[in-house]
Order: sequence, then structure tokens, then C-alpha cells
Amino acid sequence: MTRPLNRDRSLEKLERACWPAPSADDTRLITTAHALRRRPIGELTVEDMRLLIGQGIGLPYLLPLAVEVLRENPMAEGHMYEGDLLSAVLTRNPSVWAEFPELGRELHVIVSKLAGLPPYLQQKVERFLAP
Repeated sequence: MTRPLNRDRSLEKLERACWPAPSADDTRLITTAHALRRRPIGELTVEDMRLLIGQGIGLPYLLPLAVEVLRENPMAEGHMYEGDLLSAVLTRNPSVWAEFPELGRELHVIVSKLAGLPPYLQQKVERFLAP
């Protein structure tokens, strides 16, 4: 992504799309995702990004932020396990990286330098790096 991110704006503002309020029957995941879409993206934590990216929400805005975090700490973790943000990013559909080739190249550089990964991450890295 070549355009600068306005970190003071929420996904709702950036995407110009407000989702309807979740119903009382919706899951905690759904209500959390709705709430996070209203928070400025610059205030999102690693866990917030992991959750939203894992659900495929706000990728044009969140993937650049996630790659920034991974550049500094490839094993950054939310509430699941060490490297859970990397896992969420790596498991996006390959077509995402066709849309954002610069980010894909940067992520490729980041993960190609990693060694001694736990098996659950090593498999994801290998799939990502495979042609």
C-alpha cells in the first residue's frame, strides 16, 4: 500500500461503511469485531489486529500495521500464543498478497530470516514462501 494511513480514523471511517449493531444473539467474536471497527486503527493492539485480520476484516488498513509490528517483532503475540499475529497474517488468502505486492515482499523478507520456529508456525511460513 503506497498511501499513508490515517491512524486516527477507525475502519468504519476509512472504509466508509458502518455495520449494523450486533444483535443480542451474536457471538462475542462478532460483537468484539464490531467494536474494534469503531476504534481508531492507531489504538489497536496486537490482539485486536490478530482478531480482525484472522477474520479478514479491514485488511487494506490492518496488514500494513501488522507488517510494521512484525518487522520489529516477528513473534509478536496477542492472547493466543507467541507468533499469533504472524500466523493470522500468513494464513490470508494468497490473492491478498497479489493485491498488496509490496507488503507481500516485505513479509517474505521478514519470514525468510526466521529460524527455529515452532512447527505450527514453520508450516505456515513454508506455505507462504512456496511459489
